[in-house]
Amino acid sequence: MENKGIENICAYCEYARDTHEREFVICSKKGVVNAMGKCRKFIYDPMKRMPRPAPSVDGKLEFIDLNSEN
Repeated sequence: MENKGIENICAYCEYARDTHEREFVICSKKGVVNAMGKCRKFIYDPMKRMPRPAPSVDGKLEFIDLNSEN
């Protein structure tokens, strides 16, 4: 299955687990591998990808404080 616009890298794989070092992940199939690596066992896990924030109308990023009581 090919995901449009998503890189098939180990950091986004279902088999990968994060380590303290962001350069590497622990793969249940291959062991410790580079997070930017690739292999044929790749299965995309959408929960591992951080989407880009949407720009506001004027082109600047706008953040909403969810803790404020306004």
